[in-house]
Amino acid sequence: MTEENLLTQQFEASRDHLRAVAYRMLGSRAEVDDAVQEAWLRVSRYDMSDVANLRGWLTTVVARICLDMLRARKSRKEDPMGPHVPEPVDETREREVELADSVGAALLVVLETLQPAERLAFVLHDMFAVPFEEIAPIVGRSVDASRQLASRARRRVQGVPVPEADLSRQRRIVDAFLKASREGDFEGLLAMLDPDVVFRADDAAVRLGTLPEIRGADAVAQLYKGRAQAARTALVDGEIGVAVILGGHLRIALRVTFNGDRIAAIEALADAERVAALDVEVLER
Repeated sequence: MTEENLLTQQFEASRDHLRAVAYRMLGSRAEVDDAVQEAWLRVSRYDMSDVANLRGWLTTVVARICLDMLRARKSRKEDPMGPHVPEPVDETREREVELADSVGAALLVVLETLQPAERLAFVLHDMFAVPFEEIAPIVGRSVDASRQLASRARRRVQGVPVPEADLSRQRRIVDAFLKASREGDFEGLLAMLDPDVVFRADDAAVRLGTLPEIRGADAVAQLYKGRAQAARTALVDGEIGVAVILGGHLRIALRVTFNGDRIAAIEALADAERVAALDVEVLER
């Protein structure tokens, strides 16, 4: 058997699993087929010699594709067809992959209310037991932040609201951080930062003049000292973060991860497409 035939055989053996992952992510059979087909196109061009766990690797490939599709769906603010409605399970075709007995219409409707990253973290971890160490690189978050995404999604799926006390506390932390930044208060910044805080920036933010990664409270405080004039505390995909508004437009979004009462990580996103796909709500003072 040739290497190509072996790869085809292994992929086909995982197809039902991949369709199950994609269906839970997308809720649309047509999009499921597109996602799985795109996964095959990527696999067929990839050197698989260093892939030890093909099924696990294929799962992450399909997850990345689905995340991109969800973000693209979300970025279409004015869809003439209206909001996306999950398609019901096809009782004949989908029985082979055991979707009918595990994915009900009600669950799919709830999943549609989640942010793309929340949905991915929840689906992969809670439904397919993918460890957060593998989920984190897919959503571009730390392991702890990915765990928080799944936890928040789980509460929403179970009908338990996100504790308002947590959001209020985190908002006060970010408000104090931005105030210290505007006033050039170095000690005030340090008070809001975890000693091991990590700042990361995407390529677009780096082109604006920052480093791709900065570690430690002193260095991050120095970065923000005297800045943040255009920054506002905001909800970024349902989480407390920061929106940088320039000329009346959202230019940069900061995702913020907390460790207790301090900021443990900041991720700066300036790529126009990624920013447009975010759900950002500036919080009034």
